[in-house]
Formats: sequence, C-alpha cells, structure tokens
Amino acid sequence: MDSKFVNACRKVGSFVWTGVKRNYDNLDDNIAKHLGENNDETVEIHLSKMFSEVFKRHTQDEADKLFIVGTKTTTPSLKKVSSRPVKPWFFSRIFLVLAISFSMLMLLLYLFKSDKAIPGMIFIGSLAVPFSLLMMFFEINVYQNISILQLLTTFLVGGIMSLLVTMTLYLALPIKTSVSIENALLVGFVEEVAKALVIILFINRYRVNYIFNGVLIGAAIGAGFSVFESSGYVSEYGLFTIFTRSFQAFGTHTIWAAIVGGAVILGKTRKKPFTIVNFFTNPRFDVFLLLVIALHTFWDWDIPNSTMWVSLGQELIDVVIGWFTITILIDAGLREVKTLQGQIITNKKASRRIIKRLKSN
Repeated sequence: MDSKFVNACRKVGSFVWTGVKRNYDNLDDNIAKHLGENNDETVEIHLSKMFSEVFKRHTQDEADKLFIVGTKTTTPSLKKVSSRPVKPWFFSRIFLVLAISFSMLMLLLYLFKSDKAIPGMIFIGSLAVPFSLLMMFFEINVYQNISILQLLTTFLVGGIMSLLVTMTLYLALPIKTSVSIENALLVGFVEEVAKALVIILFINRYRVNYIFNGVLIGAAIGAGFSVFESSGYVSEYGLFTIFTRSFQAFGTHTIWAAIVGGAVILGKTRKKPFTIVNFFTNPRFDVFLLLVIALHTFWDWDIPNSTMWVSLGQELIDVVIGWFTITILIDAGLREVKTLQGQIITNKKASRRIIKRLKSN
C-alpha cells in the first residue's frame, strides 16, 4: 500500500514538474504584462542567460563604466536606454573580494588566535551577500540615473533609518519573544512596513519614476537593514550567527525591500510622488507589500514540532517565491523601457504629421 502511494506521489510530482517546466519561461512574462503599460511584446528572461556574463572575462574599463553613471553628463537619454535582457556580472567580483577578505580574517582568528579579527569578521560577514546583491541591482538599473554616491547614501542612511522606524513601531506594538505564527506575522508586518515607509521617502526624495529605480532604492535600504541587523544578532547570539545570517541574506531583507521598491513605482502616478492614498488604495502596491509580509512571516515562523529539514524547506520556498517575484519586476521593468521608447517614437511621428499639415496649410 505504501509503495503504491509513493508511486502515485511520484507520478503527480512528475506531472506537475513537467507543467512547470513548460510554462515557467512564459509565466513571469504573462504576470508582468498586467503590470506594464499596454505593451504586448514578449520579454524573455532566463536566469541562465541573465547570469551568463558572470564567468566571462571583463576588462577594467568595463568595470569603470559601471560606476560612472547617475550624473548630468553620464545619464543616458531614454531613447538610448537598453531594453535588452539584463546581464549583471560585476556583483560576483565584489562578492569574491568580500569572501576572500572574510576568509583571511578567519585565518587571523583561528590560526593566529587574534581576537582583533572578530569585528572585521562581523562587518564583512554581514556585508558580503546583501552588498553584492545591491550591486547586482545597481547593474540591472538600465536607466543609469542613480549615482554611486546616492546609492551608498541610501544604503547607509536608509538602512539605519529603517531600523529606527522599526524600533519605534516595536514600542507601540506588543511584540513577544515567542516564535508563534501570530508573533511572526507581527514582526513581518512591523519590519516590512517600516522599510516601506523609508523606501517611499527616498523614492519621493530622488523623484525617480521607473521600476528599476524603485527596485534599486528598495534593495539599498534592505541591504543596509540586513547588514546592521545581522551585526546586532552576532553581538547577541555569538560569532557563529554570522555564518547562517550571511547565507540567509540571499533571500531575505534585500530581496524583500527590492520588491517593495518596485511596487512603490507601480503604485504611484508617473512623475508624481507616492502618497498616503496610494499606500492604502493602490492594489499594485498593496499586493506586493502583503506578499513580502507573508514571506517574512513564513521565514520567521517556527512550525511546532518541526525538524531542521522542515525549516530549510521553509527557507527554500521563501527564496524561490522571492526571486520569482524579482524576475517578474525585472520583466516589467524591461517592458516599461520598451513602452516609454515606443511612446517617444509615436510622439515624434505625431509631431511630424502636425508639422506637415501646418506647412501644407
């Protein structure tokens, strides 16, 4: 009886997986269509292609060009912005440098018994994954209209500010030390709303209007939040915490805040600030915010009587959903570029027609 049940489960699993394989490549694009502005062109995103440049050789000049952006003279016009599939690569070099630095600090601590390496391990360990992800989103911002100075300011000031807002909200709400579903939901709500408020503040301050801009600003604030929170956890629970927190950062605050940042752009009127009315009434924003709160809740929830494998399964599900949502926003961002560039062409054609009519009259 057990073997029949197992075989039946395998058949069902195989059937489901076949359907997923057939439809995944178009699923994110179909969802992104409903977020865009009436652009029916297909935008293909394949993760294997997206990261295809990571293992290729790149020159120093290519790396330098990535950072000379965001100024009046280096921000390209909209018609020159690329709508081709994004292929970030430099973030992997940053991660490699930080990983090597962390390894050398470990040698100082464990080989030479130097306790002076501990602060460096805490900082570099907390920084490695979130900051590398942040640089990935910096590369993905095809508009190149946010400078490295703005990015670092947002990362530091925005990250700390989001922690301050979080602690302020914690004072007003009855947070307990238990890991029940109710408490996990409360923590997820407080932290994600706090980050969302700071993201909205920075997006309005910088007056940005594109999905990729929102994703980048959100990622910067989420990365800052992650770095400072992880450092605090190490001081509270010990140095080993840095290893688990570093790997977990791949699918937590940086990704969640990037999703909210993209949602803020989707939820506001173009070239106008995001308002309190948008916060409570725009479904494009609210759905993504609720999704992020749900992801945070599910991540923090300690299911009663569960094993370590169940907890790892929770984290894996969270990471998959989070990154799938990121691909949807990237897809929607590329669609946005094509739509805006199409509007420029349409407007030019309309202007030419008007001029011809005026001349003929």
